[in-house]
Amino acid sequence: MPQYARVLLKLSGEVLAGDKNFGLNFETVRRIGEEVATVHRAGVSLSLVVGGGNMLRGKEMEKLGIERVQADYMGMLGTVINALALQDVLEQLGVPTRVQTAIEMRSVAEPYIRRRALRHMEKGRVVIFAAGTGSPYFSTDTTAALRAAEMNVDCMVKGTKVDGVYDANPQTNASARLLTDIAYEDALTGRFEVMDASAFSLCMENKIPILVINISKRDNLVSLLVKGERIGTIVHDRSS
Repeated sequence: MPQYARVLLKLSGEVLAGDKNFGLNFETVRRIGEEVATVHRAGVSLSLVVGGGNMLRGKEMEKLGIERVQADYMGMLGTVINALALQDVLEQLGVPTRVQTAIEMRSVAEPYIRRRALRHMEKGRVVIFAAGTGSPYFSTDTTAALRAAEMNVDCMVKGTKVDGVYDANPQTNASARLLTDIAYEDALTGRFEVMDASAFSLCMENKIPILVINISKRDNLVSLLVKGERIGTIVHDRSS
């Protein structure tokens, strides 16, 4: 039986780009969808938050001269594209799915309503949250932590392109060490780049464990949530 009954999965946009630097790699999207479907069929109640970094990043747009608020809204629209792609893949795999957006666009998705999202999950549907919080200046990591608290999940899984949380940037420091088990306080004071401080703080306040894994590696998600294997890094309360 899976260790966690209800899980929120945060997917970065870069993961959905696969080996590309931009856009969607549909082979990657399908593989991740297949793993999500396997976890869903194992009885885990799932919701997802998707990033939009594979489409554009608000901060990068700001550097090009676009106003920060406008740039952030553009980034939110990128997350909707990713959410709709994931929904299509999951529906083709027979997984009932709903997309809810923090910015209303009723022609393509439902507006975010907490009670409706909970009801969808009770009925066995996977809910994908898009458009961040609907407000500028908030990252999709913070959105994930917020939705995890609102959905009363047992844990939040952060799917990235690295194997977990390191004490230094593994891409620039060959001696960087993987930290398999750290406390919320250490994650905050260590300023690890895997998530922003507000996301860590929200999870700490609500005692939601964060499991950081490399979702680019095939079957890591299934091994973690279905088989119960220890993969990547767990960030949790020091006393637990």
